[in-house]
Amino acid sequence: MNIKATVLSDNIACGELAGEWGLSVYIEYGERKVLLDAGASGLFVENAAKLGLDIAAVEAAALSHAHYDHADGMLAFFKANSRAKFYLRGGSACYKKEKGHRGYQYIGVPRSVMRKYRNRIEFAEGDCEIMAGVTLVPHKTAGLAAVGEKNKMYVRRGRRYYADDFAHEQSLVFDTPDGLVVFNSCSHGGADVVINEIAETFPGKKVKALIGGFHLYDKSEEEVRALAERIKATGIEKVYTGHCTGQKSFDILRSELGEKAEQLSVGLIMEF
Repeated sequence: MNIKATVLSDNIACGELAGEWGLSVYIEYGERKVLLDAGASGLFVENAAKLGLDIAAVEAAALSHAHYDHADGMLAFFKANSRAKFYLRGGSACYKKEKGHRGYQYIGVPRSVMRKYRNRIEFAEGDCEIMAGVTLVPHKTAGLAAVGEKNKMYVRRGRRYYADDFAHEQSLVFDTPDGLVVFNSCSHGGADVVINEIAETFPGKKVKALIGGFHLYDKSEEEVRALAERIKATGIEKVYTGHCTGQKSFDILRSELGEKAEQLSVGLIMEF
């Protein structure tokens, strides 16, 4: 089946479609409808209405990872949609150490959502096929806690805090006639890592495209150029990136990857 994916929430606004620090994508997979993330508020619902897209028609929703800028809109989703399950990974108690703040700041899934809508939440395990041709894939790369430590991101287990290894992050993968289309909203483990993980999970399948933020807004030019080289080495045809990538880093990626790299913005439609 083919895909039509529409960005409902992103940092870059477009016309009457407002933006925010967050991400949400409405994905039409043949006749099936899937939502990736719910942004940082109910804005994605408002933008969907302006675009003529029906949130109530969504059959399944997936959270790419347990951070507020992708999960805070979940309450709005459950109010607009009475039937779809929302697929998460375990480990939603996420924290960050911010400059100027004491201690650990909670950045995870709203606790009120976890309490009120627990019956609508499904915890995915392993490679989880949520419908024919649509699979949620967790990280399978060792050592990602080093990335969490570098980015001052942590998870709480009991009373202790540990460097985030992004076990709560997952890729949403669609099988199309021309290859696999992968959504991973922040790719904290590394965009190249995500691409390689999906290629190893589906041997013999081409990874055609990766869509999502690459968490580069605070990275150096050298780091971004090095990532661009690693992305090139994967052989992927297209990357659509925005949100936490940042404009400066996107411009560097574009200079290195050329037309292989495209900018996300609210209202953008991607077809595969």
